[in-house]
Amino acid sequence: MATEPPLRRGNLLPARALVTAWSLLVLLAALAWVLTVGQARGMEVGPGTMGMAIPLFLLLWLTMMAAMMLPSVAPVAITWARGIARRSTGAVRAGRTAAFVGGYLLVWTAFGLLAYGALTATGDLVRDHPGAGRWIGCAAFLLAGLQQLGPLKNVCLRHCRSPMAQLMRYARYRRGARDLRVGAHHGLYCTGCCWGLMVVLIPLGVMNIAAMAGIAAVIFIEKLWRLGPVFSTAVGVVFLVCAGLAPFQDWLLPGLQPAGEPMHPHMH
Repeated sequence: MATEPPLRRGNLLPARALVTAWSLLVLLAALAWVLTVGQARGMEVGPGTMGMAIPLFLLLWLTMMAAMMLPSVAPVAITWARGIARRSTGAVRAGRTAAFVGGYLLVWTAFGLLAYGALTATGDLVRDHPGAGRWIGCAAFLLAGLQQLGPLKNVCLRHCRSPMAQLMRYARYRRGARDLRVGAHHGLYCTGCCWGLMVVLIPLGVMNIAAMAGIAAVIFIEKLWRLGPVFSTAVGVVFLVCAGLAPFQDWLLPGLQPAGEPMHPHMH
């Protein structure tokens, strides 16, 4: 197996290359936000997939994940780029970094299939039994809160916050599709860390831009702030409180309101 110890001093990217890499990832995330907001303007927040077929939903989901996740994954992608710098030209570095990001988003696209199934099931249930929305919302917030406070969250969050040792191990992988594989592997950790946050899109609405922005901010703070783990625990507690309120406060459930039904401060 060919090895490239990724984090030696001689491997570091020059400052200009780092700025370029950061700029491209930020630009890609900004473009994804523009596309997501543009699509959401033509759709009302409602239950389920809002009639979208799987191909369209996955395309929109991929755009959403790029918008929400790239700001927080950028440091890891740049760290990997720093590791492959010494033996690569600028074009090769760009291609390999793109493969890393592609592998990462591939995992979140696969998760989108699970999201599509969950949204379809809950949407059908709410349309047939409108009162079920309050209990679906309660379960979603409860599940998200427990995930935030559980051991899997801590393990995956530690990796996402300090991936250096894992990146060193990746250097032993065979070349070929290594960068795609590295990105996918990191994406699995990220999914393990953040899937509970995605569950709250069921009650809040998958096309709720405010909810997406809030979740993106939570993910960014969890992974990059010094007190991220403490913040993560606080978010979990908030979700548990929301679980207790959901059966009585339908303003917490815009994504579970049957089409055309107005929302009121309390469920009746």
